Amino acid sequence: MWARKQVALTTCPKPYITAQSTAWVEEFFVRRRLGGVRVEELGAREAEAFLILDEELAREKADG
Repeated sequence: MWARKQVALTTCPKPYITAQSTAWVEEFFVRRRLGGVRVEELGAREAEAFLILDEELAREKADG
């Protein structure tokens, strides 16, 4: 069993992490560090991934 805040799995979460999702997380933090993201540079899936990452990061910061 794996649990973190509002998420719980009965299996290890590592198989759910794809190479693409890892790349999006890395790109999200690089772009954030360099000054943000220009929306017109992103595809729909990238934009959705970055929005989710931004929301989750804000939630983590708010929770302390």
